[in-house]
Amino acid sequence: MMSNIKQLQLELGTRSYPIFIGSNLLSQIDLLPQYIASQQVIVITNTTIAPLYLEKLKKILASYSLECVILPDGEQYKTLNYVEKIWTDLLDAKFNRKATLITLGGGVIGDMGGFAAACYQRGIPFIQIPTTLLAQVDSSVGGKTGVNHVLGKNMIGAFYQPKAVLIDISVLKTLNDRQLSAGIAEVIKYGLIRDPEFFEWIEKNIERLLAKDEEALSFAIERSCLNKAEIVAEDEHESGIRAILNLGHTFGHAIETGMGYGVYLHGEAVAIGTCLAADLSRRLGYLNDETVLRIITLFQRAKLPTLSPEKLATDRYLELMSVDKKNIDDDIRVIILKKIGKANLPIKVTTALLKETLNGYRGV
Repeated sequence: MMSNIKQLQLELGTRSYPIFIGSNLLSQIDLLPQYIASQQVIVITNTTIAPLYLEKLKKILASYSLECVILPDGEQYKTLNYVEKIWTDLLDAKFNRKATLITLGGGVIGDMGGFAAACYQRGIPFIQIPTTLLAQVDSSVGGKTGVNHVLGKNMIGAFYQPKAVLIDISVLKTLNDRQLSAGIAEVIKYGLIRDPEFFEWIEKNIERLLAKDEEALSFAIERSCLNKAEIVAEDEHESGIRAILNLGHTFGHAIETGMGYGVYLHGEAVAIGTCLAADLSRRLGYLNDETVLRIITLFQRAKLPTLSPEKLATDRYLELMSVDKKNIDDDIRVIILKKIGKANLPIKVTTALLKETLNGYRGV
């Protein structure tokens, strides 16, 4: 293996797998085949990524029986209808349960492809090749797969771990600024929930990240993946500590669903949701005004929105937040911050307090 490739390991016993981080991994012809189970390979990508990187991947896979599925690009296409297209192509090609599915794309492609792999013939091997910063630091690691429903985001899915994750930093050169910022939102999250030194590093290096400085991106991706791998290794199925990875997501998913999938990028919605969670944490007595300002300011410096969409009324917000995987019975449960670097497991929050935050938060 080339020396410029870093390798982390997500420890899950017999289902442990490597996370490779480096430049030009799509040109490393010997890396990917190690994790392919048979001659049957299907690549799932989208209309944005296919023209950029599919041919590179095809060169590596030239000796395999290869099928490619190119889906439309966007959160609004993350539905069972498009997963069914993947299953249909697998069946048409007569692929068996040793076939390997490779996802080449952002979080939408990774989630849909992983879910298709989890269900096809009750599970086939799959490999993640994430092409957005957000997918590289978050959705490609940990085995969460699924699709959206009109009533709620990611409400249909499965925990299903990949055989390997290949993070090619060089593909970020073609990532647009909005998508880059959306990924930085999840990077900031890791600092907030458990890694205060990393949060301080982000504050000092946010301009380098926005400028796509490769050294800074490499460090941020590695540190983020390490944080997530440690959490998932401790709690694979989100019965405990893994829930803190959802900081800002209860508010954020409500924004995505309420405004229509694709209007806000996932990272944009999470940025707003995290600012709301910080405000709620202040109202609960954990954070002071200065800390909340520090958090909001970093999201703003990352070119991310920090205010709720005006079109999303408070009652609609609460209705959407009630459809969340962390909720128990009819209680809305939210991740809050005790301080920068320490998140709390989901706690029940009264409707009255949620309304105070939704009606009273005005940013800075």
